[in-house]
Amino acid sequence: MLCLIILGGKIKRKQRMKYRKFKGDRLFTGSEMKGNDAVLVTDEVGKIEAIVPAQEAGDDIEILNGTITPGFVNCHCHLELSHLKDVIPPHTGLIDFLVSVVQKREFASEIISEAIVRAEKEMYDNGIVAVGDIGNTADTVATKSKSKIKWHNFVEVLSFTDEKADAIIEHYSKVLEQFDNELTEKAPASNPLLSHSVLTPHAPYSISPKTFRILDELTFRQIISIHNQEHPAEDELYKTGGGDYLKLFKVFGVEQSPFPVTGKSSVQSYLPHFNNDQTILFVHNSYMPEADVDFVMNYSSENNLNPVFCLCVNANLYIENKVPPIDLFMKKNCKIVLGTDSYSSNWQLSIAKEIAAIQKHIPAIPLETVLQWATINGAKALQWDDNLGSFEKGKIPGVVLLTGNFESRRLL
Repeated sequence: MLCLIILGGKIKRKQRMKYRKFKGDRLFTGSEMKGNDAVLVTDEVGKIEAIVPAQEAGDDIEILNGTITPGFVNCHCHLELSHLKDVIPPHTGLIDFLVSVVQKREFASEIISEAIVRAEKEMYDNGIVAVGDIGNTADTVATKSKSKIKWHNFVEVLSFTDEKADAIIEHYSKVLEQFDNELTEKAPASNPLLSHSVLTPHAPYSISPKTFRILDELTFRQIISIHNQEHPAEDELYKTGGGDYLKLFKVFGVEQSPFPVTGKSSVQSYLPHFNNDQTILFVHNSYMPEADVDFVMNYSSENNLNPVFCLCVNANLYIENKVPPIDLFMKKNCKIVLGTDSYSSNWQLSIAKEIAAIQKHIPAIPLETVLQWATINGAKALQWDDNLGSFEKGKIPGVVLLTGNFESRRLL
């Protein structure tokens, strides 16, 4: 729309700002739920202008059926495993699942690339605006370099023995360099923080003590993640040196547990390696008892760590048919975020479906609370809350419609 301005007898044209106005059954701001009288006003690119009552919003309001929400933040995904969709059947149990991932991972490069492209598009279309993405390789770099999603790349380290720790860290540091070089170079000037990358440990059953110490030194004040207590055998490994993980080790040519027997749970054994102001995303936590939650919260407080508990409920249901102790995390006032995990362990890459799973299995949790986990909590965990996670003036958090049957689509 053009308006005419007369200056010094000359007529000049000025482009009038175009706005979009969204009104749903409800509007979630990132912190609270508002009713159907609230209208979200943005500019053409999605920058938030205001939330106003419907009677003050004027004309051209887009009327929608569902809840309008800021874009979703997926704090745990493995985009590079997208080619494993429907390859590993549900309910195998974690140990057999991990063996299958290792043994079935090799596909032609073009199949891997095509699956990555499809998965990225799926996440973008269903309203995911930022992803904490795990990668052991640089297979996803090409897709991420063109993506409108923000990516925190966790370059995941696996290092079973102290003897090989230095060489393995050197290998993964080169992968990290690929992410840094290619994504930094290709990031548009308008969005220089499209991506950042960091080395991160895979899991307590795949990182030696020396490797943990090196990673602690390399991740000062960084955001890292770790797969935590997905199976009872993880604690057994550290308490006795035995258990079902020995089956996985044999796939890698390791005949006995290379890890110290501490007599303690896995998290109480590995977390003391970290004391460098990190934000740590503890992912899955399916078999985490109250004593270990207390340990994490107390140790973190005493050592200036920022613990965040990432739920991937559909992945837990896919692999173990198990829901993590969400009530316990809420009782302990833990910071909670959501993730999808990968197509090797989920039916879809949809935060909306993660919300649906939580609402189905623990219906007493208010939708408003779960939406906080899916938006502002995730944005804070990945340190992108300056622009994402909530409808605050000046932010460009994405605008998503969440329907009553937990389908979602991006509006902006």
